[in-house]
Amino acid sequence: MAKVYAFIYYFIIRKLPDSKYLSFSNKVRCWYLHKVLNILSGTKSTKVESNVYLGNLKNVKIGEGSRINENVFIQGAYIGKNVLVAPNVAILSKNHEHGRVDIPIVDQGETEAAPPIIGDGAWIGRNAVVLPGVKIGEGAIVGACSFVNRDVEPFAVVGGVPARFIKSRIPDNAEVERK
Repeated sequence: MAKVYAFIYYFIIRKLPDSKYLSFSNKVRCWYLHKVLNILSGTKSTKVESNVYLGNLKNVKIGEGSRINENVFIQGAYIGKNVLVAPNVAILSKNHEHGRVDIPIVDQGETEAAPPIIGDGAWIGRNAVVLPGVKIGEGAIVGACSFVNRDVEPFAVVGGVPARFIKSRIPDNAEVERK
């Protein structure tokens, strides 16, 4: 039955118009992800726009209040609450094996799934790529077009290829109030 539900998502639900054109579409998508596929923890203020690809549904969890924009590719990830994911982001949980040179890469299989973990309140900018196993800390910002191949500290701003630390969002000598 899970394959039927996934089929309905891929061929009907994810193709509904963006919420800027038809706000009801977002409600349908969020309801389906929450109640039917059980990957969305809540629908309050959550937005999932059109054409969001969800890979292995067993390795995808999205926290309440998060906003996933259009054309996002999520192969697998654990996304916290109130996370912003800009358009055209790719979040990967697997890679191709490539260790042997006597066998074509296409025939070497894939690595084990290592879904990235994205902390509460993080923001991933447009066209960013997040590699398998990466942890993006709470409140972190990943700049547009960044290639994230290592962990990002909480409240850090990173950017570039590969993504590098730019600055902290925490003012010097300030304590962060956690909810």
